[in-house]
Amino acid sequence: MLLYFAFDELMDPARMAALSPQVRSLGHGCLPRHRLLVMSGPRATIGRDPLREVQGTLYEVPMAAMPLLDRRFSGASKIIQPIIGQGGSKRAVMHLLPEKLPPASQQDRVKLVEAARAALLPDAYCEEIETGMIARRKVGVPLFKAPTSSFKS
Repeated sequence: MLLYFAFDELMDPARMAALSPQVRSLGHGCLPRHRLLVMSGPRATIGRDPLREVQGTLYEVPMAAMPLLDRRFSGASKIIQPIIGQGGSKRAVMHLLPEKLPPASQQDRVKLVEAARAALLPDAYCEEIETGMIARRKVGVPLFKAPTSSFKS
């Protein structure tokens, strides 16, 4: 079994099950220091960005089902990256499309947001997909999950 990280329409477990019923969802996963690039289709790839993260769904995929994913992403390169999941960091396979496709329309972004909501990803990330901009933070919410100070005055 391989771990596969889906950050496009296959974030939705129902879509992945329709493609390959023997695939098992392992929940939410995160790729830090990257950003999602939404293209027409709706297709998605990732690019490096030190201030953002790509969220998606981690799947356990049998070796026999990998050719189905390879055919779906024809022309994409297949890489292995460490993905932060519920049990810590794990190496997972993902497909990267070339950044040559035209930019996404609003309908493409809406389809990707629907898949993200079906995968139960945070609302702030869904807003980021929809607008293409970093989601607004609530006042008083820290940017990173840094520990609070133990200093007492």
